[in-house]
Amino acid sequence: MFKTIKNYFRKLKGSSGYARWLMHYTKPFLPRILLLMGLQALTSGISVYTAVIGKDIIDSATIGGPIALKIALYIGVIVVIQIIGIITSLIAVMFNERFSFGIRKQVYDKILNSSYSKVQAYHTGDLMTRFTSDCGNIASGISSTLPSIISLLVEFIITFAVLFYYEPFLALSAVIIAPVGGLLSFWLGRKMKRLTTKVQETESEYRSYIQESLSNILILKTFRAEEYASEELERLKNERFHWVLKKSRMSLFASSIMSFAFQGGYILAFAWGSKKLALAATDPTSTFTYGTMSVFLTLVNRIQSPILGLANTIPSVVSVLASAGRVMELQELPLEKKLDEPITNENIGVEIKDLSFGYTDELILKNTDINIKPNEFVAIVGESGIGKTTLIRLIMSFLQSGSGTIDFYNALGEHQTSNANSREFLSYVPQGNTLFSGTIRKNVLMGKQGATEEEIIEALKAASAYQFVCDLPDGLDTVIGERGYGISEGQAQRISIARALIKKAPFLILDEATSSLDEKTELAVLQGIRNLSPRPTCLLITHRRSVLSYCDREIKLERPE
Repeated sequence: MFKTIKNYFRKLKGSSGYARWLMHYTKPFLPRILLLMGLQALTSGISVYTAVIGKDIIDSATIGGPIALKIALYIGVIVVIQIIGIITSLIAVMFNERFSFGIRKQVYDKILNSSYSKVQAYHTGDLMTRFTSDCGNIASGISSTLPSIISLLVEFIITFAVLFYYEPFLALSAVIIAPVGGLLSFWLGRKMKRLTTKVQETESEYRSYIQESLSNILILKTFRAEEYASEELERLKNERFHWVLKKSRMSLFASSIMSFAFQGGYILAFAWGSKKLALAATDPTSTFTYGTMSVFLTLVNRIQSPILGLANTIPSVVSVLASAGRVMELQELPLEKKLDEPITNENIGVEIKDLSFGYTDELILKNTDINIKPNEFVAIVGESGIGKTTLIRLIMSFLQSGSGTIDFYNALGEHQTSNANSREFLSYVPQGNTLFSGTIRKNVLMGKQGATEEEIIEALKAASAYQFVCDLPDGLDTVIGERGYGISEGQAQRISIARALIKKAPFLILDEATSSLDEKTELAVLQGIRNLSPRPTCLLITHRRSVLSYCDREIKLERPE
């Protein structure tokens, strides 16, 4: 028993942490949220007033009094409510869009500036689910659910006050349901949070598989695995459906209980009002009228409706908290290490001392010492899986070494420890096809935003890509698809090299960057790089012996003993 209570308060403390996090990101939008709350509260108050106007209309009609002005007032109030509702909806839509983008932008920036190795631990599909679905849940909760809760509370208080004025017994009887709603909300909240988290997790798995299978559709087709892929997607869909169904059943069960309870309250009000109306027929001193009866029925329904509405917001609140937890996890990713050690951006070399690294307890690199001097062309060779790409990621500070040092230096004797800021003077062509969908121009300009037409052409020529780009129907403005769809692998690789060269970085890293080129084109690219002025320090990873003739020396990596 005590353990259960302890666990509950621990979860409650965690939820309060989510609330503080939400408040932090909501603060810039607080004026708009307060405006929405105010408009919805105003609508609730005016809508309660319509019940009082309705009573006056019925009572006046019963005794043959004038009702035209009262009907006109009633219509006017309804029109005002509709106008406020339209304004509120427009503000809510605009706010939701801006707020959801604001959260997504912050998450996106956080991912971009976080440690590469930590981000890579998440599947792209999972990141997309958190970025879209979870951020959307948070934005919807803040822009819609929170103002609704405030509006419902205001409606409940006003309705209770008016009903209590006419009939205290009915007012008190109607709110008896509130404790039932509170207990149900407590029980439902604990169950729904777990189910909501499971739904989001299975959604991540579902999206991740779709994203990964579509990215590797060539492999699926090669091994005739289309049927397997379809069956796997069906399995993931069924798993998600299982948790969605459980969550829906829980929500509907709770809503049904609340609805039955409210129907009982409405029947009580109807019976009580009927009895009072019957007594009024035989008691000339009674002030109970048909109008009063209409107020009872209207207000009892209104006083229970906010309670039901508050209970129905529980799934939304739980969904917001569950999504906030998943987004907060991304916000807690460690940032990349950035050191303020500027050095002159020319003639850069790198010195590696006693470097050791392993993804597990088994070391890939052990006590490695390498010194690449400014303007050198150095090839890193070795069997597959020996750690060549890992070494590059360590040099570029995508990974953090287990021990040892990596220092950049220049001809002036200035030094800088490898960190994220070192990429200012580094340029990199990774393995594989890394082009974005869009124009060739846009892909090349990613290496240097704002580069001139002359600089683009110069980079393309150095990468032996200018001629084939000119032969394309739209030249630089030719649109290519994801991963360079529409051009060959060799052409895509040369565009990637041009993207790296346009930066004119003093330190260039090529990781199997010419693997898709024929020998003649490959040697032309390397010669183009050597002819650059000023010539960059160049570190190449290659398996081709022909490349070595263009290098000043080669460094062979071997497995640590």
